[in-house]
Amino acid sequence: MTEELVIMRDRQAVTTSLQVAENFEKNHRDVLRSIDMLKKDVRNFAQMFIESTELDSYGRDRRIYYMNRDGFSLLAMGFTGKKALQFKLKYIDAFNQMEKQLQQQKPLSLPEQISLIAKGYENLSADVEDIKNRMGLPSNMALAFSKKRNAKIINVLGGKKSNAYRDKNVRAKTYRALFSSYRETFDQDRYNDLPMKDFDKAVDFVNNWYPPFELQQEIKQTNAQLAIV
Repeated sequence: MTEELVIMRDRQAVTTSLQVAENFEKNHRDVLRSIDMLKKDVRNFAQMFIESTELDSYGRDRRIYYMNRDGFSLLAMGFTGKKALQFKLKYIDAFNQMEKQLQQQKPLSLPEQISLIAKGYENLSADVEDIKNRMGLPSNMALAFSKKRNAKIINVLGGKKSNAYRDKNVRAKTYRALFSSYRETFDQDRYNDLPMKDFDKAVDFVNNWYPPFELQQEIKQTNAQLAIV
């Protein structure tokens, strides 16, 4: 379950459909469906929700929504039960504190974000550095890592215009090979679960990674065959 309830995006306090699905223990597809239904009936939908995509661990695009406080409040109206109420209160508190920081008109430092997230989730008083060492990547770092990973895959396959990149099977196989090496190196089942303290090591790992020999040969053969065609 994610500890990151509310994040900053474009100087606004927001959460995501993925975070809501995880914290309220719902299927993400059901959360997306609920938001899509709101889109049909809510006139100012665009002021509360922004549709976007992010890559999963296999490099595939998946649809998500960013939502501000009003969007979350509207969506969460349909969530019932004692546990749901507890999470609603935690989200409201997290929004309050994040928006209070934003009103000060200065960027929130990473340690401040960590402290705020921890306080909003469990009202923790643990040391910020300890949290940094244990919690996974926040959205901004996860996005930066995804860009590094995707750039590496594109380079290994010979560029976006290469046939190896255009071949979905070869591209997927390369993503899986990278993830397999990553999981063996960092003992993590998801990229975003990587402790923040290991971020630089993970970036170095990606920069220095190359596919196993057999996959390298398959990439070369695929590009060569397409070049002939």
